[in-house]
Amino acid sequence: MFLLSVMLLVLWGERCRCVFEDAGSATFDGDVRVYAVATNTVYVATNERLYQLNHDLTLNQSLTLKGILKNRKPQQGVILFTRVPEATFANGTFRINVLLPVEGANSVISCGATNNKCGHCEILDQSNISILRYNETIQVGPLEWDRCSSAVAPTSVAILVKVTRTAGKTDTYILTAIGQSESCTSSCASDAKTINLQNTDYSKPDEIFSFSGDHETNFVVHKGGEVEFVDGFQVHSTIYVLSNLGNNVRLLWLEGRISKSHVMRSLRGATLVVDGSAGQTHRLVASSVVPGADQVLWGGVFSSRGNTELVLFDITPDMSIIPDKDPDFCSQCTAHNPSVPKILRPRAVLLRKNNMTSVLAVRNKAWMVFFIGMEDGQLIKLAVDKHLRISCAIVLYRARDDRRVFHQLLMDQVDHRHIYVPLGNEMRRVPVSRCSTYTDVHDCWSAQDPHCVWCGSKTSCTFVDDCSDSDWVSIPDDLQQRMVSYGTAREEATGQITLNIQTHVTAGPRAMSNFTCEFAAESNSPCDQGGPPPHFPECICTLRNITLPSKGLKITVRIRLGTIMLLEPVVLNNCSDITGPPSVVLCQRCIRAGCDWSKNKCSWANQGSTNESVCQTVPGKNFSVSGDFSSVLLDMELKWRLKANINHVTCVCVCVYTACRPQELYIWNNTGVNLTFHIPRTDITGVASVCAVLPDGSCRGNFEVTYKSLPSCTDIKPSSTWLSGRRNVTLKGSKLDLVDGITQSNGTQEARIQTNRSHLRITYETLAAGNSQSTFTTTVFLKVANETVLCSKKLTYYPDPTFTSFKPSRWGSSMYITIEKKPDSLSMTTGDLSAWGVHKEKLFPCIMKDKDNKNGNELFICEIIETNKVEFRQLLIRFGDRSVTLHLNSSLQFLWLLLVLVPILCFTVVLLLIYRRKQQMLTDRMNRLMENLELDIRNDIRQGFVDLQTETAELMENVGAIPFLDYKHFACRIFFPEGEALLTLCITDISQDTVKVQLDECCRALSQLIHDQLFLRSMVHALEEQKSFNVKDKCVLASLLTVTLHSDLLYLTEVMEVLLRDLMLQNNNTQPKLLLRRTESIVEKLLTNWMSICLYGFLRESVGQHLFLLVSALTQHINKGPVDCVTQKSLYTLSEDWLLWQAQDFSSLKLKVLFAVGIGGEVSEPLEVNCLTCDTVDQVKEKILSTFRAKFGFPYNMPLKDIHIEYENDGSFVPLEEVDRRSEVMGDVTMLNTMKHYQVPDGATVKVLSNKTHPPLSPQGSVKDDENFTGKYFHLIDPDVVEDQQQDLERKKLKVKEVHLTKLLSTKVAVHSYVENLFRSIWGTQQGKAPHAIKYFFDFLDKTANEMKISDPDVLHIWRTNSLPLRFWVNILKNPQFVFDMEKSPQLDGCLSVIAQAFMDSFSLSETQLDKNTPTNKLLYAKDIPKFKQEVKEYYNQVRRQQPITDSGFKAFLQEESKKHQNEFNEPAALREIFKFIQRYFTQIQVKLNQNGAPTELMEQLTHVRDLFYGLKSCSWS
Repeated sequence: MFLLSVMLLVLWGERCRCVFEDAGSATFDGDVRVYAVATNTVYVATNERLYQLNHDLTLNQSLTLKGILKNRKPQQGVILFTRVPEATFANGTFRINVLLPVEGANSVISCGATNNKCGHCEILDQSNISILRYNETIQVGPLEWDRCSSAVAPTSVAILVKVTRTAGKTDTYILTAIGQSESCTSSCASDAKTINLQNTDYSKPDEIFSFSGDHETNFVVHKGGEVEFVDGFQVHSTIYVLSNLGNNVRLLWLEGRISKSHVMRSLRGATLVVDGSAGQTHRLVASSVVPGADQVLWGGVFSSRGNTELVLFDITPDMSIIPDKDPDFCSQCTAHNPSVPKILRPRAVLLRKNNMTSVLAVRNKAWMVFFIGMEDGQLIKLAVDKHLRISCAIVLYRARDDRRVFHQLLMDQVDHRHIYVPLGNEMRRVPVSRCSTYTDVHDCWSAQDPHCVWCGSKTSCTFVDDCSDSDWVSIPDDLQQRMVSYGTAREEATGQITLNIQTHVTAGPRAMSNFTCEFAAESNSPCDQGGPPPHFPECICTLRNITLPSKGLKITVRIRLGTIMLLEPVVLNNCSDITGPPSVVLCQRCIRAGCDWSKNKCSWANQGSTNESVCQTVPGKNFSVSGDFSSVLLDMELKWRLKANINHVTCVCVCVYTACRPQELYIWNNTGVNLTFHIPRTDITGVASVCAVLPDGSCRGNFEVTYKSLPSCTDIKPSSTWLSGRRNVTLKGSKLDLVDGITQSNGTQEARIQTNRSHLRITYETLAAGNSQSTFTTTVFLKVANETVLCSKKLTYYPDPTFTSFKPSRWGSSMYITIEKKPDSLSMTTGDLSAWGVHKEKLFPCIMKDKDNKNGNELFICEIIETNKVEFRQLLIRFGDRSVTLHLNSSLQFLWLLLVLVPILCFTVVLLLIYRRKQQMLTDRMNRLMENLELDIRNDIRQGFVDLQTETAELMENVGAIPFLDYKHFACRIFFPEGEALLTLCITDISQDTVKVQLDECCRALSQLIHDQLFLRSMVHALEEQKSFNVKDKCVLASLLTVTLHSDLLYLTEVMEVLLRDLMLQNNNTQPKLLLRRTESIVEKLLTNWMSICLYGFLRESVGQHLFLLVSALTQHINKGPVDCVTQKSLYTLSEDWLLWQAQDFSSLKLKVLFAVGIGGEVSEPLEVNCLTCDTVDQVKEKILSTFRAKFGFPYNMPLKDIHIEYENDGSFVPLEEVDRRSEVMGDVTMLNTMKHYQVPDGATVKVLSNKTHPPLSPQGSVKDDENFTGKYFHLIDPDVVEDQQQDLERKKLKVKEVHLTKLLSTKVAVHSYVENLFRSIWGTQQGKAPHAIKYFFDFLDKTANEMKISDPDVLHIWRTNSLPLRFWVNILKNPQFVFDMEKSPQLDGCLSVIAQAFMDSFSLSETQLDKNTPTNKLLYAKDIPKFKQEVKEYYNQVRRQQPITDSGFKAFLQEESKKHQNEFNEPAALREIFKFIQRYFTQIQVKLNQNGAPTELMEQLTHVRDLFYGLKSCSWS
């Protein structure tokens, strides 16, 4: 057997890091030196600053540790450190070694040393560390500074201890155990000894930090040599101090009673001995006491020869030891007669693993839980049961860059659910458990995590405190391999077989009180009914038949604990039939069948062992396994080959820890000599064991595999390269010796790696940039096995360096050459360049000496040795793989250059003069054009300003009767906004409104099924889990359910509440503020429908009139200006997207309209109609019909398409048509005729004729009926065609959109009063009371938030906003056609969208930052939103203060609403549509009912309904 530590580089790839998320972090200016935790505050000291953090690691404040040293008492030589502001001069530094929060005194004690190596202490306010209560130059704790300080392993200990006096009074002291070392000395005088007790009462300055007590010995002294103190703590009245003394680990006990001197004189000691090989010594690294037990159990991390192990000791003090007789420590040393210390040996070795640095122990019920910090940044969780058996270790967190975990771990004292993990210069707040990652009850239990329970009401794995109704199950008090186990027994006399089911769980009171078991076989119930009832945690089934089938009896056991369901398949076999040669496989088959293994054979229960561990002792065939490993990369895992002398291996097992369940690995190839298999991933670094499983079930061989983390790349030097590549770049990081290759994001090939590499740095040659000629950045990747690691810094490519000239100069026999280079960002060094002098094609190497800068250029100086009488006129320079040749400049070359440049310069001057002349002419022309453009824009702006200042709300207030839709049409437009067929199907005829529609048998059965809440809830959840069940299907089903249950609004409300709670629980752990924001579930659409039903009365009585007035006002104001008939854009609007800014000049017309009466040419009295010169013929028709309806209160008796109009011109009537022979044509696009085209004057007479009785001379259909209407025609916006600019100068004027933005503001001014009235009618209350539905639902939200422990007021505000304004009122505001009998035009829709946005902004909690890029729809109401927000806040407060509605009162309200609209909906049609969904997902609904524990009767009822509907297949639904 060979031991080979092989690196598994698949651990912790980037995409699996999400498992190890922390719950907060803080970064400091230096490494953590010491830290402490108070109730809700964390204090952290580095070398430079002291930080005060909240418990979630958010920064509260920080203090500098720099100041000045003042000679406070010159005669005594006392120098005091005083902190000064950071910008002030400082000559002193205070380095903190002791940090102790004193809870009762609300203070923090910080002590250490200043840079003069003297002690210094400060007492700070606990809630505000900037408040200094007291300071003094005194030694409290160690004086370590630089050479004798250590941020890794402590050399001294300082803790707070309580000493109970005889009178019952308790005093708090600082106990300091100061490490002793010859290398650490201080020039300052101090009374401190090895172990000291000092006062903490700063209210008495003479006593603070005092060593004195009752005039006796108050110290413990170490007798000689070096001692290192590791930990100290107090349990009850006993103080424990642990230290490393030479090769021994010493434990000291002190009694915290009576007085200081008694504490010191009570000194007793023991030596902790860890069993190991001969001559092996152990050193204590970290420790933690296990709280909450009669015995004082303590866990310590011991190191020996580079290995570490976690060991559990019982350190209960032995009071039989004579005090103050320890051979190494003494209090009264003059009369010291030492004795041999007591030896303590471990209770158990819990974990052997390299590089453990820290440990924290907690107790959870009967379990001990150890949190272990590692050298490579891991935080491991290890659970130990009451029998000291360990569970599989869990990695809670791992640092990305393998930073060492600090020697001290502390718990968050606020929630006890998080651990503070310092790592270098940062601190992480890590959850103590990953409960939420387990998705079902079996995973939650199998994690063996004492902190986790499976909560039935939430159907999630969570902490027990989060499962409020005690309906939960968790792991038992001892370690178990299976959640449910079973055993069989047979009575010898009768042959009766008994099946015993044992549940290995701990359950909450509610779950335990509802404990049931059901046994089911394929044919019928297998159990005798007379058997004992189930009693937690056991169920017993006495089989009816005493003979078991040869293939075994398959039984399904359904165990219910409250709402939690456990299914356990059981196969019962005759234990006597399980025979064969003894082997591990036969033993495991026996025990897994519920039988016992005894005397190497299988027997019935109570005759042997039922634990599978006994199978490892079963003898088998003598196979041998030997050989070694070699590794090959494959599929992100490692493919291994094992050499062995067998060909019978069935599989290979790997186990990271002995307590973890081994993983069986698939064998890729077995040649009889070589085995090829995969090593799996793991999330724990360390050593794993690998063995081969043989046919008899035994696992032979004990090979070890070392899991290591990926390398890291933290820096690139230099961080730039040239485009041609091949520059040597050095990467810095960790574990870089494991790198297989280096690539860059700008290329596919691998870079060449230099041979001089180490685990901290690696050098490679950069790749060429390819075709790119500009600056860019690239990412560097490290290839490790099949994993890719990216560097945290990027590499920048710059153009290749440019060398301009060189200058030779001789010095003795050597030639010095200065090379000049243009400045760039490459930061080149002499090592990047190589140079050779060229003489007669012979190369002379030039050795690089120095680099300098002159006049902004870079100069490189190199030396050519021994070059007598050789002159160099050429220089060859090489960087990367590119070479550049420079030539020495000469005067002849300068003359030739001058002869060439003079003619070019003259020609250039001539061209410049001609260009300036042409430019001046063009400038004059552009100035004239700009003047004309400026004049046009000035006129447009002035006209916009005039319109804005003279705008008056001359809109009609008397709109006559409001055309409300009846209730059923209103409701169905809300229910089915896009489903015209369903809308028609679910509404009854007028003749049926008073007659109740009778349900046939299948509909009655389905209606009864829907009225079963368990079925309805299960059906909804089952359908929502299906991917094919889209959002449209969810909305349709919700509306069908609303129609079906409309006659029973009370039951509909109950169902909606249940489904809403399910949805809230589902979103509680993610983002509760997103609840009800979108309609993505059935219950969200149900809520919309429910609000529409309950608020219809309020809508008609209070809001409807204001909404209709607003819509009417908008319509009238839009019609005051031009509207493009093709694009539907208008000049007067609230939306910039619908603004018609290209409109030409227009004027108003007043027409006298005559209506033809009869067929004899008679006409009606004239009707005055307002229109515009730019209106098309169809637009004039629309305004005529609209004016007719407004004046007479009823519509004209013919639609628009059945009439035509003519206007009187010189005694004859001219027909007006959309398009005629004189219509303007631009390219292939025709302009629609307007009143201006026909030159209709103001006051003209227009006659309205019917196409039927007065057919036009040239009848034409509506051009809007053309499929390509928008492509063939245009109105006010010109098409994009090339035309002669001189044809119509008015039309070709340049229009600027921003000039017309004032039209948005004028429209807002015209309708603002209507908007305010509408808004206030919505969030107003009548007599201080909101509608019943609003008050009831808001109270429901408050109650649910309290149940879910949500106290954030912002969450409640958002829930109310999402449920009422967003879900109901915005829908009404944007779709008035849901409420009124009207049509909504595109222009009106754009305006209502802006108003709806302003309405929702009034409910928003965030403040919108306005700037020049803010959309106009936000700017339009920006000044009004704060006022609206205040009104909304008051509205919500008023609703909250309103007296709650009683259940009976709201029930009566719902019953009254149901009666009002009885028989208005076609319930049978809705039920048949619902069944279509049930039929499509019938199997999934059955499965969900089974999961929810539905009774058999309900399942049969569902099947009966299906059969009834299937019986109607051959019949019509109607």
